[in-house]
Amino acid sequence: MKQLHHPEREAIQLSSVLYALSDPIRLYVVSEICNHGPQACNSFKVPIVKSTLTHHVRTLREAGVIHTRVQGTQRILSLRKEELDERFPGLLDSILQAYVKPVPDEGFGEPEEETQQQD
Repeated sequence: MKQLHHPEREAIQLSSVLYALSDPIRLYVVSEICNHGPQACNSFKVPIVKSTLTHHVRTLREAGVIHTRVQGTQRILSLRKEELDERFPGLLDSILQAYVKPVPDEGFGEPEEETQQQD
């Protein structure tokens, strides 16, 4: 099996992290991992084909934002939050606080439950 590249903490570049987090799909993936913990690649509700999601995951991994662990036939993604906070204090928290999760009409994310109005 092919060995996956994960940059060492000292090799993580600010420009690479910012580029990786500049895409709405990748930012959504990072937000979901941050909010719900490590997840398999197939758990994200995104309107893209599997190969495109693989590209986004690789971009995040090679930038040092996430860690990918192979577990059987699945790839489990986890956030490298501690390492990013050591390298760039407060950066990830600031970006995630400013992130506005897309609404279901935009094509990805969990549909929010509709509340029933009482007359």
